[in-house]
Amino acid sequence: MKQITFAEAINEAIDVAMSIDEKVICYGLGATDPKGIFGTTIGLEKKFGKERVFDIPTSENAMTGVAIGASIGGFKTIMTHQRLDFFLLAMDQLVNSAAKMHYMFNGELKVPVTIRLILGRGWGQGPSHSQNLQSWFAHIPGLKVVMPSSAEEAKGLLLSSIFDPNPVLFLEHRWLHNSSSQVSEGDYRIQLGKSKRLIKGDDITIVSMSYLTTEAIIASNYLKSFGIKQK
Repeated sequence: MKQITFAEAINEAIDVAMSIDEKVICYGLGATDPKGIFGTTIGLEKKFGKERVFDIPTSENAMTGVAIGASIGGFKTIMTHQRLDFFLLAMDQLVNSAAKMHYMFNGELKVPVTIRLILGRGWGQGPSHSQNLQSWFAHIPGLKVVMPSSAEEAKGLLLSSIFDPNPVLFLEHRWLHNSSSQVSEGDYRIQLGKSKRLIKGDDITIVSMSYLTTEAIIASNYLKSFGIKQK
């Protein structure tokens, strides 16, 4: 176990996946930028080469189509859209192609694409940069929607997402990238679709995801001061 940030955990998960399987590729807007998409892709191009880690022109619909085609062709694709909002330009590719293909071909076709989407407002972020649309995606049959709450979950869930045989939307809240927690080294995976109990109690239940889990823990400690225990 080691203490690393959420962003470092994302980076480490991609590194591990690419080391395990040479068919894993990573691309997206800013993937090779010096800042490496909030630090999540720094050093990957240098280690794995330009054929496996690369930037791509700004065309959300096209880059998503490339990811789907590459995944059908045998690659495990990790594609990043820096803002969830602009991924709406690729909804046809997501809903009418990626999500349905496994079922349209009687389970014989797989689309192992992981789509990283970054959400959460920040300084200067207006209406088109701050939407949280995970509930939209969760209503689409054939898609898995993943929202990690800690560095530990970021690494374990991303590795499971990458090696899942069908499309996964991996949503990262930008306020979590600098948070840190203890994370297992190596190939560490967390089962998709399973909740985790963080605090045991008897009185009330608080359900949360992503950044709201941090807020829920703060609320839990506040409620404890009144003698209320969560479950």
